[in-house]
Amino acid sequence: MNAPHLSPEDLKPLVRTVPDFPHPGIQFRDITTLIGHPQGLAASVGHLALLAAQAGAQKIAGMEARGFIFGAAVAVQLGIGFVPVRKPGKLPIVTIGIDYALEYGTDRLEMDPEAVAPGEKVVIVDDLIATGGTALASAELLRKAGAEVTDALFVIDLPDLGGAKRLRQAGITVSALMEFEGD
Repeated sequence: MNAPHLSPEDLKPLVRTVPDFPHPGIQFRDITTLIGHPQGLAASVGHLALLAAQAGAQKIAGMEARGFIFGAAVAVQLGIGFVPVRKPGKLPIVTIGIDYALEYGTDRLEMDPEAVAPGEKVVIVDDLIATGGTALASAELLRKAGAEVTDALFVIDLPDLGGAKRLRQAGITVSALMEFEGD
């Protein structure tokens, strides 16, 4: 695997910051500009693939929807399978699922219970880690299906929101290509 041409420091300016979205005081980190930049997208996927390979990934899991972008690309680059972790009601088969708490209410994630083999090493890949609720629920769901989940990779970490810390407390190694302070 070739090393990416752009460093994570080179990638950070490719992420657009939208102030006051979705609420006043929030600095929304928009990856649209990063994935629209061919070298930026390729380098992001390349860096994540290197980290996933170092973690011993046998499969990559990504959460709907932006985790599909990066996760599937990483899986292709590594030549391994991809496990989509879906919103409820999206799969036409019997699924396993998990309900989890959000800041205001609850949500649910589902997956094909046959998407992973018992003991298979699955690395989670997503665009951003904020409070960590979705990533924690995904890890629990994958483990329920029999996967070994010890690593989660993100393009962006918002450390002030504590999600990476929560994942680490759950025994998951967290890596991110860049950090942004604040919300």
